[in-house]
Amino acid sequence: MLPVRSMKARWVLLAALLLYVVWLIFGYRYHFLDGVNLFLHEAGHLFFGIFGQTLHFLGGTLGQLVFPGLFVGHFWRRGQRFEAFIVSIWFAESMMYAAEYIGDAGHMLLPLVGGGIHDWNWLLRKWGMLDQAEGLGMFVHVIASFIAIGAIVCAGRELKRENSVAPRTPRSASARPTA
Repeated sequence: MLPVRSMKARWVLLAALLLYVVWLIFGYRYHFLDGVNLFLHEAGHLFFGIFGQTLHFLGGTLGQLVFPGLFVGHFWRRGQRFEAFIVSIWFAESMMYAAEYIGDAGHMLLPLVGGGIHDWNWLLRKWGMLDQAEGLGMFVHVIASFIAIGAIVCAGRELKRENSVAPRTPRSASARPTA
């Protein structure tokens, strides 16, 4: 069981992440965590590229989602539910990053690494869905928002559960009121 100090730190972290999730949902912009997502996106191209052209272009987004998903699974398997829910916020944030990229496919205003081909423009054009890019991006953002909210709620419930099963420390004899 966690010491009271660690439990309080977890509640503070959760409160800060709640503010972060609200910002992600309503004011998402490229920020510090997206540098990590970009690295994983590019690694996904390398890994999935061996499976053909379509998976090469889709692989960037898959790569940036697979890695946070693996971390969620790792913590869940170890029984670290709170940590799994917290890392789920990273997964949701990475989906929001992908949503912005998907939504940009028609206009192609976002800067590209190396000035190459816009993955989602290529994919949606191939699938005959380029005119639906903004709507698809918004749909992915909404799904990611629900995941982030669910992660916050579940993390809070996990903290309450952990707190309710925590052994209560009896007050010492010197701390008891005297008659």
